[in-house]
Amino acid sequence: MPSLSVWPTGQRDTLAQLRDTGCVPGTETDTERIPPAVAAHAIATYTRPGDLVLDPDCGAGTVLTEALRADRRALGLTARTQWWTLARANVTAAKTTGAWRDGSVLDARPKVLATIRAAGLIGRVGLILTSLRTAPDRATGPGRDPVESALADLATTLLYCEPLLRSGGHVAVVARPLRCPDGSLVDLATPVLAAGTSAGLAPVERCIALTAGLRGSRLVTRASLAERRAAARALAAGAPTALSAHHEVLVFQLAHDADLAAAAAVGIPWPTEDEVIRPAVNRVTYPGWGRAA
Repeated sequence: MPSLSVWPTGQRDTLAQLRDTGCVPGTETDTERIPPAVAAHAIATYTRPGDLVLDPDCGAGTVLTEALRADRRALGLTARTQWWTLARANVTAAKTTGAWRDGSVLDARPKVLATIRAAGLIGRVGLILTSLRTAPDRATGPGRDPVESALADLATTLLYCEPLLRSGGHVAVVARPLRCPDGSLVDLATPVLAAGTSAGLAPVERCIALTAGLRGSRLVTRASLAERRAAARALAAGAPTALSAHHEVLVFQLAHDADLAAAAAVGIPWPTEDEVIRPAVNRVTYPGWGRAA
């Protein structure tokens, strides 16, 4: 079972976070962005200075700016011109204020990662940090549910990303809470965990990234006006619902890394070079020892 943790990332509202980090106007229109405080916490927790942080569906680029501000290298991909323009502007703004200068944005879908071998990124990414984007325009095909479409896209993206991770690297998927028409929460964790597992990754943490502020033992929610109105309508209809106070973060590692860490925790010696062979992923076989060393 993945370990659980709570991140105190809601002490400032998201608009204040964008101002604090110098994001350009328009970034707030990316409603499915990863809040800067959440990105900063993940980057500080799972990477070291100089590591490469990849967001294969970067939106307006909040992950990239936080990576650069933390002295990490950053690479983002997006297929939407609007987000490419904003992400580029945010990367430029971060560099202008003295952040790490090795950051770029590609106008491409995550499937470009299938040919990333030519760029020499196999086994070099320290953290893949991205959000589950479920906007209606993500659905492909008439009548297709946007959540199902987003989960299918994520599964494909994780499959492409798995070979890029360095030994000890992590994949973190941020999912904001969604509600069914009856007001119940959509179970996003189960299909996200399944997507990671099918890509050859092992779940290691399930985290709660607070979007609500902590005031002693009390949470101060920062729900939008639309969320508050929806909650008021639900209350009037006799089905009270709580305002959202967090994003869920599912964290993975390479399966063999997780196995070695679990074995080390109970005192089992690491295997020798000849004993470690990774299964084929993306129709390519990678020697496990080369990634574990």
